[in-house]
Amino acid sequence: MKTLKQYLILLIAAILLNSCSGRNSPRRNNERTGVPYLREQGSTKQLIVDGKPYLMLGGELHNSTTGGFEYMRPVWKRMAEANLNTVIGTASWELVEPEEGRFDFALVDSMVLGAREQGLKLVVIWFGSWKNSASTYVPAWVKLDQKRFPLAKDENGNNLNILSTFSEEASKADAQAFAALMKHIRQIDGRQHTVLMMQVENEMGTLRTKRDFSEAANAAFNSAVPAELMSYLETHKTELHPGVLEAWEKQGFKNGGTWEEVFGQGILMDEWKDLSWLTEELFMAWNYATYIEKIAAAGRKEYNIPMYVNAWLKQPGSSGHAPGNYPSGGPSPQVIDIWRAGSPSIDFIAPDIYIVNEFRYVCEQYTRSRNPLFIPETAGDAAGAARAFYTLGRFSAMGYAPFGIDGGDAGANVYDISEMKDAYNTLGQLVPLINEFQGTENIGGLLADDNIRSDTTLIGGYRVTGTLGRRFDFAGAGIPGQPGQGQAPRRQAGGALIICTGPGEFYVAGRNMSVNFSNPDPESLLKVSFLYLEDGKLIDNTWITGRRLNGDEFRISFPSDRSRIFKLSLYQY
Repeated sequence: MKTLKQYLILLIAAILLNSCSGRNSPRRNNERTGVPYLREQGSTKQLIVDGKPYLMLGGELHNSTTGGFEYMRPVWKRMAEANLNTVIGTASWELVEPEEGRFDFALVDSMVLGAREQGLKLVVIWFGSWKNSASTYVPAWVKLDQKRFPLAKDENGNNLNILSTFSEEASKADAQAFAALMKHIRQIDGRQHTVLMMQVENEMGTLRTKRDFSEAANAAFNSAVPAELMSYLETHKTELHPGVLEAWEKQGFKNGGTWEEVFGQGILMDEWKDLSWLTEELFMAWNYATYIEKIAAAGRKEYNIPMYVNAWLKQPGSSGHAPGNYPSGGPSPQVIDIWRAGSPSIDFIAPDIYIVNEFRYVCEQYTRSRNPLFIPETAGDAAGAARAFYTLGRFSAMGYAPFGIDGGDAGANVYDISEMKDAYNTLGQLVPLINEFQGTENIGGLLADDNIRSDTTLIGGYRVTGTLGRRFDFAGAGIPGQPGQGQAPRRQAGGALIICTGPGEFYVAGRNMSVNFSNPDPESLLKVSFLYLEDGKLIDNTWITGRRLNGDEFRISFPSDRSRIFKLSLYQY
């Protein structure tokens, strides 16, 4: 275990090593330098690090894990032993700039060097102006000067603990702090590339009100929609979210006017997927996006690595589906177009998925218009482990990361790390194949759960069907859809990843699901069977057969408590 003095020695060496590399060149030169960047790959984008595709098998730490040297020190080894290759951790404004203009990067250094020592990569979250809507991670000198850094207000004129997006001083101060952080990361990591990406802020938006009702916000809401946003909407009309397009169309596709003149008067809708208070949410989205653009652009000038924002999603139910019950103006699916217009320095938008019964719907929403999928927060239980196979297969996601992966004392957010450890052990073997086939028609995924107990996809000329596995009681007797004796019902999901490597040749991996292949033509008399079926492992991209299966075991079946890989060849008769 390294002492703080040893960390400082390593830090000085890293700074000296990187100081000669100079400031990072524009994004197009990242391929030459090895600095992380995003590259088109078929229908998706891949993260490229040191010239090679990098698939993030990750986990996000609890919010305050990186807030202390001693608390943080043992985390890295545990994460490496859990088969992660990437950890998402936080850097907070209050600790980076405790006094205005005085920066302290000691905790950031400890995070970078600690991860690097264990062979892990990092995604760093900037807890700046907002975290889960609130402005609790800002420095004390920001909190105590509300005249200089005004707060948002609700409809009754009450202050909220949320910095107003109309505070020029707040956006300027946040941008300066973030730029200083990015400069420092370049200095200590510009050659090693431990830090892969930056998440700018966290789940921003206004809670407990559908929009900011401060004096400045009211004036802006009743003024013309900015010309640059109108120009973007006109240029991208055929790609807009259907709800936004419909609202604009009802107003006659006006090319100017106030927010209500262009998008109509906001109303409360009945269904949770409907767009309640859409005009107010679009207004807030534009102001959050343009605020974030100042921060992201300042950071990219110092170190040009990929940057994203994440979203707290609207929830099903009567109280959770209207903006204000979730952060209004945050990067929800219906306002992605506004975010793209207002924050071009942000590479993509990522969902934090905790509404697991709508997991597939959320993934579909966040892959519209070629937005690459990355899930920085989700459940890490057995069902979450199964969904990892589906996510990487069906959506060619660039990464997957359950929250609270480090355990600790965070109550309901603590998961048994063994579930993800098992899933990542299997998925880690498949990384070279996943990277090769990402974004093509030769990779797919299946997801079955308590709501939809089977799933089907077409791949490699075959119909592939996955059916949810069976629960077991304490004696091991199968009871479809029932918990064990004396146990409460638990969320259940089964997932599979399918890769077609050649005509009739497949790898299939997953958990808690049975998978079968059939003829995609319902009128064909030809049936499908295995030429061979094997389970085994991929070691250094070489298949090592465990068993050749036949007879009663001539089937693809994944147990509920662990994952497996099958290699197979098909024929028709």
